[in-house]
Amino acid sequence: MTHTTTTPPEISMPDGVELRRLVIPQTRDAADAADFVEMVRARNKIYREINGNDDDTNTADELLPRYQDEKYEQNLLWLLLRGGEAVGRAILTLPGEQGSRVAFANIEILQDAWGHGIGSAAAAVLEREAADAGRTVLQAWAVHSGDEPQRLDAPTGFGTVPLDHTARFLQRRGYALEQIERKSALPLNAHTHAHVDELLADAQRAAVGYRIVQWTAPTPPEYLAGYGLMKERMITDAPAAGIEFDEEVWDAARIADHEKPYLASGRTLHVTAAQHVESGELVAFNELVIGADRTETTHQEDTLVRADHRGRRLGMLVKCAALHDWREFAPESPRVVTYNAEENRPMLDINEAIGFTPVSYNGAWKKTVTA
Repeated sequence: MTHTTTTPPEISMPDGVELRRLVIPQTRDAADAADFVEMVRARNKIYREINGNDDDTNTADELLPRYQDEKYEQNLLWLLLRGGEAVGRAILTLPGEQGSRVAFANIEILQDAWGHGIGSAAAAVLEREAADAGRTVLQAWAVHSGDEPQRLDAPTGFGTVPLDHTARFLQRRGYALEQIERKSALPLNAHTHAHVDELLADAQRAAVGYRIVQWTAPTPPEYLAGYGLMKERMITDAPAAGIEFDEEVWDAARIADHEKPYLASGRTLHVTAAQHVESGELVAFNELVIGADRTETTHQEDTLVRADHRGRRLGMLVKCAALHDWREFAPESPRVVTYNAEENRPMLDINEAIGFTPVSYNGAWKKTVTA
């Protein structure tokens, strides 16, 4: 796909600042790939600043398939430059559901480029693009850190974040804090493995009438319908507080589209599900993901237990079965990271029992504008 590269003329840019709309190249080595590669470099540097490690580092080859041939959402990307140097990126994600009024905004800037008006210019561009697309609900996630004494309470009643640089920026732009998300990490070592095995055995004894099924993308045909139904329920069943999501339909085509970037980039997506033996239905699942380099950090993505099958320790079952199986896939991966809403106490209880500990906290922010 090809994107235009102009900034709306009514949005003034600070001196020396440029927001350049990204062209999504066909390959990393294509003649028009230089800006995309620079975006990835800046992105990785920003996440290294945030995390203090390489947990979220990706290569250009790993990220590129994520933005190609988009069928179910559209991502508009900008490279942020100061004095000709890439210092960040801005992304506007537009879900493709019919009648959607939602857009997701993401602005990431290196800390030494803060305070120069780059973020404000990027926010103005994203808001203009969202308005042009007919979206009236803008939402964003932001990492919050620091020791500021003043803190913001989540309206859910669960958790606080510091009133830091990012929080003040979002408030000035008219965003309100809706939810707090916890990032947790689990070390993968002999002690963890032994503990997981104990928990898995206990969960198996409790989950009478269920069995574990596992696969690595692409999803086998016999599991497509059940997996799709559970992916749909991630939108309706997971705690979202005031954040808005469009209901989605996950058929075989959408699952294939979801899995395509993993397969194209050499990343592993491994699914562990609980199957109700009597009905044959899939009723719980967990996803683990790692890049082509299996010595990297593992990411635990979606986990869900269907509401009509809760109370049988199926969450613990699928998480521990996944971690047990993961030793075969990535024995050198040092840790697993995952994200949960701070009010999602049932899932946090499971994570904490396994050994996950908090690492950082994200704020989920929302701004509603008049159409």
